[in-house]
Amino acid sequence: MAATALSKRKEAKSQKPPLRKKQRNEPPPKKKQKNVSFPAKNPIKDDLISDSDDTDEMVEEHGQLHEDQQQQGSDSGSEMSSDGDDPLADDFLLGSDDRSGDGEKGSDLDSDSDESDIEVKARADEEEKVREEEDALEELKLNIKEEPDEFRLLTKEELEEEANRPPDLQSLQRRIKEIVRVLSNFKSLRQEGATRKDYVEQLTMDLGSYYGYNDFLIGALVEMFPVNELMELIEAFEKPRPICLRTNTLKARRRDLAGVLLNRGVNLDPLSKWSKVGLVVYDSQVPIGATPEYMAGYYMLQSASSFLPVMALAPQEKERIVDMAAAPGGKTTYISAIMKNSGIVYANEMKESRLKSLTANLQRMGVTNTIVCNYDGRELPKALGQNTVDRVLLDAPCSGTGVISKDESVKTSKTLEDIHKCAHLQKELLLAAIDMVDANSKSGGYIVYSTCSIMIPENEAVIDYALRKRDVKLVPCGLDFGRPGFVRFRENRFHPTLEKTRRFYPHVQNMDGFFVAKLKKMSNSKLTPTAPEPSATVEQGSEPIDSVDVNSDEGKFQRRSSKESITTESTKITITVSKESDMKKSKESGKLQNGFPEKGKHMPKFTAKYWKERKQQRLSREEIAKAREEKRQTLREDKKKAEGKKRAAKESGGNVK
Repeated sequence: MAATALSKRKEAKSQKPPLRKKQRNEPPPKKKQKNVSFPAKNPIKDDLISDSDDTDEMVEEHGQLHEDQQQQGSDSGSEMSSDGDDPLADDFLLGSDDRSGDGEKGSDLDSDSDESDIEVKARADEEEKVREEEDALEELKLNIKEEPDEFRLLTKEELEEEANRPPDLQSLQRRIKEIVRVLSNFKSLRQEGATRKDYVEQLTMDLGSYYGYNDFLIGALVEMFPVNELMELIEAFEKPRPICLRTNTLKARRRDLAGVLLNRGVNLDPLSKWSKVGLVVYDSQVPIGATPEYMAGYYMLQSASSFLPVMALAPQEKERIVDMAAAPGGKTTYISAIMKNSGIVYANEMKESRLKSLTANLQRMGVTNTIVCNYDGRELPKALGQNTVDRVLLDAPCSGTGVISKDESVKTSKTLEDIHKCAHLQKELLLAAIDMVDANSKSGGYIVYSTCSIMIPENEAVIDYALRKRDVKLVPCGLDFGRPGFVRFRENRFHPTLEKTRRFYPHVQNMDGFFVAKLKKMSNSKLTPTAPEPSATVEQGSEPIDSVDVNSDEGKFQRRSSKESITTESTKITITVSKESDMKKSKESGKLQNGFPEKGKHMPKFTAKYWKERKQQRLSREEIAKAREEKRQTLREDKKKAEGKKRAAKESGGNVK
């Protein structure tokens, strides 16, 4: 059977006409053309073509053989190759069929291999990620094991070595966190033999190095705040405050302005519940300070903290109001908008270069009730008259320690001397503001003092000074948020009503550091310096303890040489003064008599040398502590002696009986 099948297959291939094969079978054209060309060289082909009777049978046999060839596959090809009649043709035909089958299998294999390659790569990536995570976790565990469980302060030698090297910010940050953690639970976490002072000093040095503060400023902040709150404050100073707008109610309403700006691509929200005109801007597709609405005076770019002094002042219509430091005009235009362009507003600015921005903003915002003047604020009572206005707003020039996020140069440029200079100027300006206000005003008689500083000498100390020098008292600011002012700080003790002042911090209210105080003038009488009576009773806040003219030679400082004993009884202070003979000083020396300079004599000027010598005469904290401890020790010894005497007396009495 196998031999007959092979012989028939060979005959069919040799007798097959090329045209008939092309019509009946439709394989790939190139391969079939080659297959047809080989049998054409066989001489038997001419004889087979001439025989027309056997053609149909050969074609049918060829069709059957072709189907058998597809079924048998490679086995038939091997048998065909064994016959030697036409090896080239048979091998070529067999190869074409095998190659076509292999091509199909190859395409399937290629697709399978591609898919498998993708899967392998994905698995490899996942394994690599898992391996990296495991390595990172192991490295973290290793670092934790290497670090000691207890934080250890650096020795002097280590600090000297670290000072000679470039600063390592990562180690500084790690050490700051550890010190804060230890100070938050000092009893259980402190290093044996280390005091709180050591930790605080190290923290102060590290914070100054890491955040770029000078020694004075970082030291002042460390003294004012607990360590956890201190870190929040310093971190808040590193971030910018949000951009705020104040709607000009003379020209627009907040709802309408917000809708227009939203259509321009400005993302904003109402500022807060405490403001009816403020908007906070998150981001903008257009320059917020160059929109048509800004040019038309519909709003003013103004920080949220600048709203607070005007809200505390609460101006009324048809009043006479003074803004002693008006540029660039944000607070002045707010006052005019609340007054609805009625009354008179005196906008004073000492620096002539800032008058252009002030007048430009007044015109842009549509303000018509304002008079711009250029005076030193200390001379305003002479220019405008004393007791002539209803309210005064004093946003005093200050050190700017509350706006470090806007001006980072404050970190390194401000010193203790700068703070004292600012405080001296602020005291003079505040007394001048009080002198301008009319205490008999039907609707006014108020002074608002504000600074963008958080330093106590520029805030509470200035207000306490004004309470002692003028007949004023503190009243609530009308702001239901913010922290109360300091009543005591370290060795300083201020008037108890200073808790009515308000402090604002960036880490609490997310606005610039600010201080606001509101004073009410009680009387226009200005007491002249005279010798006090043997006993005098003074109401707290109703009359000044000392009254000194602003322009006197005494300046802001006045010493008392009299011996005073002060006893407090409810809200009154009784001052008992010794005899005049004990207080009088020799006229030749030009010293004080009864606490005031004699006629024709002037107070000596307190120079920097004088204050330096006076500061050197003060006892240090260690000396004060030592003196107190010695005093306690003597008291204990006296007590023991007294108890011993009592015991001895009892024993002697018992023996006698």
